[in-house]
Amino acid sequence: MVQAVVGANWGDEGKGKITDMLAENADIIVRFQGGANAGHTIVNNYGKFALHTLPSGVFYDHTTSIIGNGVALNIPILFGEIKSITDKGVPTPKILVSDRAQMVMPYHILFDEYEEERLGKKSFGSTKSGIAPFYSDKYAKIGFQVSELFGEESALREKIERVILSKNILLEHLYHKPLIDVDETLNTLMEYKKMVEPYVCDVSAYLWNAIKEGKNILLEGQLGSLKDPDHGIYPMVTSSSTLAAYGAIGAGIPPYEISKIITVVKAYSSAVGAGAFVSEIFGDEADELRRRGGDGGEFGATTGRPRRMGWFDCVATRYGCRIQGTTDVAFTVLDVLGYLDEIPVCVGYEIDGVVTNDFPTTDKLEKAKPVLKNLPGWKEDIRGIKEYNKLPENCRKYIEFIEEQIGFPITMVSNGPKREDIIIREK
Repeated sequence: MVQAVVGANWGDEGKGKITDMLAENADIIVRFQGGANAGHTIVNNYGKFALHTLPSGVFYDHTTSIIGNGVALNIPILFGEIKSITDKGVPTPKILVSDRAQMVMPYHILFDEYEEERLGKKSFGSTKSGIAPFYSDKYAKIGFQVSELFGEESALREKIERVILSKNILLEHLYHKPLIDVDETLNTLMEYKKMVEPYVCDVSAYLWNAIKEGKNILLEGQLGSLKDPDHGIYPMVTSSSTLAAYGAIGAGIPPYEISKIITVVKAYSSAVGAGAFVSEIFGDEADELRRRGGDGGEFGATTGRPRRMGWFDCVATRYGCRIQGTTDVAFTVLDVLGYLDEIPVCVGYEIDGVVTNDFPTTDKLEKAKPVLKNLPGWKEDIRGIKEYNKLPENCRKYIEFIEEQIGFPITMVSNGPKREDIIIREK
């Protein structure tokens, strides 16, 4: 059985916790897209971890963790993460890396920094992890696959020379920065080869055989629907598809094998980076929610930046779940809202005087104003509750109102940071 765990919104929905929880019954967990530009926060018996490249199931010794071909693979960061978890007593995970994955080059990170600097106030709010330059090169056919490390060194050098020729023109004449050296780049790739060699395999073939053997496989996505380059708030999006459908491509499996799509939805809204955010709140109201939210505050797991805060957005979430092909919704960080007397929920967008329930394209989205409905709060701590019917009545009404608004079944409710802080709800 293949399940996908993806996000409905801007990212930061709590996918890491849900993957970590589901991994208990999984054999294989696959990261299928994105890179080290966003993180998943995990709290378990080993401590608190922010993972950026490793799949969120690495804390179980029975699982195999896979870096799929769709990932932007920053090799030093991957191995730094492995060391960071084993240093805290986590057993060394079994890792496989697709021979078709492409590598984030050191110059990708530089170009990301230089472009954000050049754009100034018009920048994209990049995490400066090299992701946009990486995917630009991938689709311009000048990226470097892991498999190329194991071919003829002379062919690799020739390609480096060809690619760097154009890079250095940009560095000299557009950015006015130091040039890239061919020998240094080749030496870096040879170091990457030594690091990654024990883990490289034909991941697609491995997964094909695992499916035939009836293994349980989790596909783990990064960010959420609204950061998808086709269906999100373009251009303030990421550079790879964040949708479950891309899981088949980024892992190398048949699309019909994905039988369950668990879309993670936060009980309120948060976002890192620029872009339209209709239900956003500001000032003291935002500061209070940010301070109480997440697992120790709402700050980016990669950048540490304060997240932008907002109330739950039914319009964006309904759309985000629809384009994911959602079968199940995991509703997270519900416990955070227990301090509120009333909880506003965005139930529509007013655009040019007309209220709509449909999520629009970016040009219209930027003009949208939230239509809010206030729901009564429950004013108590719900952590530790294990059964749905034991939640406060107003808490259940909040969940059920959201479920009715988005039109997809909420089957998991997270009411705390730990993997056991989850309530399974029957459809």
